[in-house]
Amino acid sequence: QVQLVESGGGLVQSGASLRLSCAASGFSLDGYAIGWFRQAPGSEREGVACTDGGSIVYTHSVKGRFTISKDKAKNAVYLQMNSLKPEDTAVYYCATVPSGCSGSYRGYFWGQGTQVTVSS
Repeated sequence: QVQLVESGGGLVQSGASLRLSCAASGFSLDGYAIGWFRQAPGSEREGVACTDGGSIVYTHSVKGRFTISKDKAKNAVYLQMNSLKPEDTAVYYCATVPSGCSGSYRGYFWGQGTQVTVSS
């Protein structure tokens, strides 16, 4: 079955860290640009981080706190989130990004999402 499965979300206090995982099955992530996105209640889904092998981009609000990485051997992409803030609360999704990570990138094939809640 071709799918992306996110995990690692949870409820944490402000300042804590979480590591989200995006595991692919049924296909190889090698050669794909992968993005992490998030959607808070009442807000549009936004791109958080993206990696396409040639570049890595982050949205301004997470620069210096979040790190995206790819593990070819495990066929997975990770999002290390440090110094979490209440405004980081959202459902986080990973997705393939056919157009690459330049400009306003958009997801195409999505996982089901994982909830991240940061309390103050």
